[in-house]
Amino acid sequence: MSELRYASTVRPRAGWSETGWAVLNALQAVYILLWSALWITVALLVTALTWRRGPALALARRVWAPGLLAIAVTLEVEGRERVDFSRPHLFVANHQSWADIPALFVALKVPLLFMAKRELARVPFLGWYIQAMGMVFVERSARAAGAASVGQAAERLGHGWSVLSFPEGTRSRDGRVHTFKSAGFAAAIEAGVPVVPVALEGAGRIIPPGGSFRIRPGRVRVVVGEPIPTAGLRRDDRAALGRQAERAVAELLLRQP
Repeated sequence: MSELRYASTVRPRAGWSETGWAVLNALQAVYILLWSALWITVALLVTALTWRRGPALALARRVWAPGLLAIAVTLEVEGRERVDFSRPHLFVANHQSWADIPALFVALKVPLLFMAKRELARVPFLGWYIQAMGMVFVERSARAAGAASVGQAAERLGHGWSVLSFPEGTRSRDGRVHTFKSAGFAAAIEAGVPVVPVALEGAGRIIPPGGSFRIRPGRVRVVVGEPIPTAGLRRDDRAALGRQAERAVAELLLRQP
């Protein structure tokens, strides 16, 4: 049964003109930038003062992410009872839009460390935040750098942190689940932690793929699947584990609420 977590406060009238949507989206873009800059700054200061990641990640889950969801997203979560959140896990999810990130921060009740593309390191504020939180930058074009990111992810998992990966590597433009890459699964096997498939549905309609900034309020549904154990698996099993997780996410997407 789905659990309603947050309902969008934005209720545009039916039949709005394109000009009306453009004005609203421009205001939303300014809000997103200012809100994110504010809370990233606060998170960096908190981390510098406490030398701990936990408080800053709690701010992301309890303040930053809900503040972003409020402008467009009604969030529903299903299946969290399947996971023992006191243990570290590798969460793997399909990727539809930028709305996935705040939705997952809220839906999963643990401090999350994301595996992020190396290019994000160059983005002001965001890159600083990712690095300060100990999240893992993934370099997909270089084998040695990719192996290093696997080692970093395994180290975070081994120290009790949960890590989230988008194994497709990029956002899906058609809403379907595409081939999962296996790097993150090697980290889960090395650390001996379960892999949890997570399906997101609806985020691609709220922020459609493309070059223009366009938001349309709607529902995002997050479905958490059964953990897949990695005990007894070897590093050579990572591709098979990835295929199993990919199938699980695709099947979760087909479930009706």
